[in-house]
Amino acid sequence: MTAEQALTRLETVLTDIGDAGVAVSGGVDSMTLAFVAHRLSPDHARMLHAVSPAVPEDATERVRRYASQQGWVLEILNAGEFDDPAYMANPHDRCFHCKTNLYDSIAARVQGQIVSGANVDDLGDYRPGLRAAADHDVRHPFVEAGMTKADVRAVAAHLELDDLAELPASPCLSSRVQTGIAIDPSVLGAIYRVEKRLRAEIDAETVRCRIRSDAVVIELDDQALGALSADRRIALGEQVGDLVRSSGLEQVVTFEPYRMGSAFVRPQA
Repeated sequence: MTAEQALTRLETVLTDIGDAGVAVSGGVDSMTLAFVAHRLSPDHARMLHAVSPAVPEDATERVRRYASQQGWVLEILNAGEFDDPAYMANPHDRCFHCKTNLYDSIAARVQGQIVSGANVDDLGDYRPGLRAAADHDVRHPFVEAGMTKADVRAVAAHLELDDLAELPASPCLSSRVQTGIAIDPSVLGAIYRVEKRLRAEIDAETVRCRIRSDAVVIELDDQALGALSADRRIALGEQVGDLVRSSGLEQVVTFEPYRMGSAFVRPQA
């Protein structure tokens, strides 16, 4: 479908929902949803953004900037997942515990319908967070409108939200930590600093700093990785090592091609 058709479908769904509390992470999906919901009916859209050591600082800055520029009603909250031992243990369903804390916090603050930025593509992945959403009767307007990730980006571009349309995917920082390794806020801070430094140092479309039991793995898109000489890898590896050692990490630093979700260990069937 065209961007115009997708936008019309989305607006129809949002009109049906009425008063909405939009869970805004700072990524392209939830930001585009928040923009459209506010544009359609400012008095019926409230944005809620959770901050924690797992949320990249630039995501929060993006949410605050849009809220200020667009006049959103925005509440910044602490969902409390870092006080939840089930989350901190980093099990395979960590996202379920994260989203449960998030939706509990939002439900205590809004009277309207909680909505998320999940899209049709998300339904094909292992997404325990969607189970938490179902437990809280969260609606997913993009899914109801039949919109994929590409449709969301097309709508963002159609609305001239070019910064959102071209925004690289950036899941929460806890997703960089191998399943089963306990979540440590200081390590998440190191991950953020490493990725920020590498983006400033090299021309890369995708940068991930993965924490595994035996290594700190820097994953780059194929083009960026292929452009690094052996000497450059050594130099960057030393920089990364310096940044992570302050968090108690002593693992060797390695470079690998980017693989989506490579820190996640699936549960045994």
